[in-house]
Amino acid sequence: LCVEIFLKLKTVQLGEAATLTCALPIKEFGSITVHWYKQSAGDGLKLIVTLSKSAPPEYSPEFSRKRFNVENANNVCNLTVLKTVQEDEGIYHCGIAEWMYPIQWSETYLSMTSNYTVVQWPPVLDPLHPGESVTLQCSIISVFDKATCSEDLSVFWFRAESNKSHPNIIYTHGNTHDECENRSEAQKRCVYRFSKNVSSSDAGTYYCAVDICGEILFGNGTIFLYRFEC
Repeated sequence: LCVEIFLKLKTVQLGEAATLTCALPIKEFGSITVHWYKQSAGDGLKLIVTLSKSAPPEYSPEFSRKRFNVENANNVCNLTVLKTVQEDEGIYHCGIAEWMYPIQWSETYLSMTSNYTVVQWPPVLDPLHPGESVTLQCSIISVFDKATCSEDLSVFWFRAESNKSHPNIIYTHGNTHDECENRSEAQKRCVYRFSKNVSSSDAGTYYCAVDICGEILFGNGTIFLYRFEC
């Protein structure tokens, strides 16, 4: 048995509302029950809500009506995620159940894009002598003019060593609003710097991580090589 499944794609900015649509049969809605499910990567289907004419929408405990809204109009059933977070990404299944007929399925993949990008500089540091000072820079650039890179923002610095499996947090900027500038009408940049005097134990790759608006973004890393004296 070969079954073709057509997967629609819906892409929204993180934090915006996302409305997913499901076409209903052209007949009286009273004979139809609509079920919306969510499926994350590696998980099974989780019921979000059930909608029928004879009763108000019934939401599963995991999916609050404060974040989701379902309604039907003009032979279309709409499921709206009122304010998207990264965990909302996944496949949404609409199942239309009708007495004496097989369930009709339609699927939509909901994808999120970020308002922000992280640029780390420099990518490689020249070898340094003991006691010399080094400064690393992490820039958070808002891609769209509606993004504010100071909102709910924390910056962390990690150091990864070749002989260790997990990087260590070495510095946290916390929730700070300093060193921000408007690069243009549609772009804003915030710069965070980390400075220290180096020693032989500081060699490794340094990463900045930005916790902003419900997502974590990583820089591309800075490689630091230590200069040993003969």
